[in-house]
Amino acid sequence: MSSPPGIERALEAERSAQQPHAPDGGDAESAAWSTFVAARSADQFFVSWLAILCAQIEQVLGALLLTRSEQENTFVPAAIWPDPARDMAYLAPTAQRALAERQGIVEPIQIEAERRLRGARVAYPIEVAGSLHGAVVLELGSRPDAELQHALRLIHWGAAWLVDLYRSRDYEQRQATLDRLALATEVVATAVQEHRFRAAALAVANDLSRRLDCERVAIGVERRGECRVIAISHTATFDAKTSLARRIGEAMDETLDLGTTLVHPASGDDALLGAAHAGLAQDAADIAIVSTPLAAHGQDWGVLMFERTQGDPFDAPTVDLVRTLGLLLGPVLDLKRENERGIVRRAWDGSAAATRALFGPRHPGWKLLGIIALAVVLFLSFADGEHRVAAKTVVEGAVQRAAVAPFEGYIAESPVRAGDVVKEGALLARLDDRDLLLERTRWQAEREQHLRKYRQALATRDRASMNVLSAQVNQADAQLELIAEKLARARITAPFDGVVVSGDLSQLLGTPVEQGKVLFEIAPLDAYRVILQVDERDIAHVEVGQKGELALSGIPSSRIPFSVARVTPVSTSDEGRNYFRVEAQTEIAGERLRPGMEGVGKISIGERRLIWIWTHHLVDWLRLTFWTWMP
Repeated sequence: MSSPPGIERALEAERSAQQPHAPDGGDAESAAWSTFVAARSADQFFVSWLAILCAQIEQVLGALLLTRSEQENTFVPAAIWPDPARDMAYLAPTAQRALAERQGIVEPIQIEAERRLRGARVAYPIEVAGSLHGAVVLELGSRPDAELQHALRLIHWGAAWLVDLYRSRDYEQRQATLDRLALATEVVATAVQEHRFRAAALAVANDLSRRLDCERVAIGVERRGECRVIAISHTATFDAKTSLARRIGEAMDETLDLGTTLVHPASGDDALLGAAHAGLAQDAADIAIVSTPLAAHGQDWGVLMFERTQGDPFDAPTVDLVRTLGLLLGPVLDLKRENERGIVRRAWDGSAAATRALFGPRHPGWKLLGIIALAVVLFLSFADGEHRVAAKTVVEGAVQRAAVAPFEGYIAESPVRAGDVVKEGALLARLDDRDLLLERTRWQAEREQHLRKYRQALATRDRASMNVLSAQVNQADAQLELIAEKLARARITAPFDGVVVSGDLSQLLGTPVEQGKVLFEIAPLDAYRVILQVDERDIAHVEVGQKGELALSGIPSSRIPFSVARVTPVSTSDEGRNYFRVEAQTEIAGERLRPGMEGVGKISIGERRLIWIWTHHLVDWLRLTFWTWMP
């Protein structure tokens, strides 16, 4: 048996110098060497190797070779010398010690009765790349220490053959694994390069057919409970109704139903499970078929099938490769298939998946959520609750008075501002009256002049002059009365006890004002009204006399009751919606309540079904939309 490439150079040189050669004489040893050279199996190799080793060492009483069993992960006897039927269990402890210490072991054999050494047991582990693969144990007769060391050296050199064997196996396995991984990676790259799902499926089928020497590679997709063939290698178009396509689809259905990789021809119980595969093989003259599911998101959605009409059947590594391809290609092809689905198809598949989760097997969490949702819907359908209409709300005074500028002038004084509470008659602002005082003095002087002239005319009895002067005196009196009235109005006072709602002239002293300009707004503290902006969708439910509650942003912990007093027919637009102004009267006026406060008011409409309360806006919108689109 020849050594594979990759053995270390030092070990090659050592083995070539010390490895056993074909002996010149000895029938048993020559037969063992011939069997060793012509060995075709590992068992023959181990038996021949142990026989040659024992022939090279003198006075070998018995030998045992242990190797690792991959199935049981233990060390079992692989060869026994000189008689395979001989019980060599007494050598096992020495082998275990060599395996545990990972080095050569020499144990002297002492006869207690004679108090002398009868021989020794020599053990050596077979270790490759830090992994133990077995151990060899020899029972030797009595000999000097130098010959004992020479025997251990021969065992060490002879173990190089076993190291070569295991290294060859590991190399072949690693190389085969790397080759399968490279093939799978290249096939996935082929699928990724195509943009369309069917094009990607056909490219993958063609590539796999060439790489795995298959007559035909097919890919199918599950639709409505059955598998439909969508790609066949080296076939651009095909009729899905042909006998071959239907046979392939039936075999794919069988794979999906079982949810596992199927191989034909199969043995034992597997042969009964692959009836559709057997029928396909008979019709298509296939010698071997293997099919594996394509899965994504934990669900099988398609099948990948390989057929051979000549050559060798699919071996175990190829079947493992097919299974790996199914796991790798499933998510890639499913992603391309998902991207090509339309909105209707996506919605249908989503609803179907939800239905399967609710009524099919598994998914207990979704079933529990469905039961809870059904219970909530039933409760809302039969339980009643109070329907209330919510609206943005602002508080205003029941009576609101404006303090305006009585004439054109300048602001001389303003001791109050918005938010101040004032008493009746309290000064709000005072206008500059110096010009009025000067004008009053001028008119008083003119009046005195006209009176003196009137007296002179009266003394001379000049009636014409008397009439003119009398009119001029009356004019001066009128002007003085007007100036007196303006002087009285220069002081702007509060008309009643209340709060200043708006107005602040403290930063405008000395500035001119026009006649009629609103300077302050005052509202009483004992009477308020509530203004609600009711959405047009709810205005039909609001009537005069209905009760409600108001929660203000300034005092959110308190609920202020009110009653609807008036529903105005005028709407205003705000933020793209129409609102109607509804006036209400508060029944309680708290000390913290002030005009201008905003909040949310809710008008009690009456008892309604809970499901109607939660869904009537949506139902009304659907009705209006349906009516809009109706011809």
